[in-house]
Amino acid sequence: MGGAVSMRRSSKLSACCAVCVLLATFPQLHAQGSSSAKKHSPTDSAATELNRLLVAAQEAVDKQDFEAAAQNYEQYLAKKPDDATVHYDLGYVYTALERRDDAKAEYEKAIDLDPQMGPAYKNLGLTLLASDPAAAVAPLQRASELLPDDPRTKWLLATALEKSGQGAAAIDEFQAAEKLDDKDIDIRESLAFALYRAGRLSEAETAYRGALSLQPDGAALQKAHLGLANSLVADKKLDEAASEFAAYLELAPNDTATRIERASALVDLGKDDDALGELDRAAAAGPEGIRQLKLRSQIYWEKKRYDEAIPVLQKAAAIAPSDPDIPARLGRVYMEKKDYLNAVHWFAAAYKMNPTDNDLLVQVIEAQYLNQNYAAALGGLDALSKREELPLGSVYLRATCYDKLGQLEQALDAYQKFLQLNKDGNSDMYFVSTSRVRALTRELKDKKR
Repeated sequence: MGGAVSMRRSSKLSACCAVCVLLATFPQLHAQGSSSAKKHSPTDSAATELNRLLVAAQEAVDKQDFEAAAQNYEQYLAKKPDDATVHYDLGYVYTALERRDDAKAEYEKAIDLDPQMGPAYKNLGLTLLASDPAAAVAPLQRASELLPDDPRTKWLLATALEKSGQGAAAIDEFQAAEKLDDKDIDIRESLAFALYRAGRLSEAETAYRGALSLQPDGAALQKAHLGLANSLVADKKLDEAASEFAAYLELAPNDTATRIERASALVDLGKDDDALGELDRAAAAGPEGIRQLKLRSQIYWEKKRYDEAIPVLQKAAAIAPSDPDIPARLGRVYMEKKDYLNAVHWFAAAYKMNPTDNDLLVQVIEAQYLNQNYAAALGGLDALSKREELPLGSVYLRATCYDKLGQLEQALDAYQKFLQLNKDGNSDMYFVSTSRVRALTRELKDKKR
């Protein structure tokens, strides 16, 4: 009897959605609706009381007084516990009060009493979605079966599937939702994001462009530009990505993280001045983090502004003392400045952090050699030779180290080994080696006389 009174208010309850956390995320939760309330005069006091409780509950909901509404529904159900619609409505009110466990129980009771109540399955799934998306899948699948023409139900089902790791099934449901309503920006953007996560980048790009074609505004417009930009970056379309990042940043100028992403794309495009501008704008919002400092140092490196790169990298080293990439960058900067003593220091620091990196070991060796630490360079070459076959340049370097140290026999052997391996008869190393072989051979013969 009283169910009809509580079923009249779909549009009114929808206006109350902002008070609920779940509704703020997915504005889908609403009460059962019908066109009119029951207006007959009850013939007995019990029926009158039931009707009064439902009317009072409705008035409380209209005022967003959900505590009072809950009390009225609870009193009603204490007298008439088999009313599926009122269990559903009480579930809605509990959701508004963020009593999700109680809401879940009420939706389940509504379903037990009326297994064909599609909205109850839908709201049960939505209630579960935030905390347990895998558990939300089954009720939302049933809701989708009972409400086959409701695109938002399919959207919720797709969201639950995606959040529970069923990406392919989620995409199918997002596409089914889009077929039912291709003007829904949430559906379009969710489909685009699912395609992006699945690595289907060209499809994601198309979906994001489709979302933008709907001319959204506010948060939806920001989301579409940012999603498209990220898809383009992943697809290595950096020029277009930089433009989309710029469009997004016009709408969200305080998003420092995205500003840094745009700077990174611009660095890869060789647009260093534009990248520096983005980094400067990001730095105005607060201290630079490790990503910003690395990008800034890379730009200074490319521009050969080594003296400016050094303090940036030193600041980065203080922030991330265990990151071997930073001292390695400092080593390379000092090598360019021909400050080999500092180059040795920083390459050695990087290698100490990552002693299995053969490239770092090679850089230590080269710096030691250029700093005239020939014995140390030889030690490094010996260590490298135990890990891999020495490249031709390292064989030559070993010969010159022996030569510089006056170890003539070892130098002669090393030069001869280099010449045996060398295929380029026009290189400087070839001419030096042949000359030194002749000279060392004569010098060793003279010593034996």
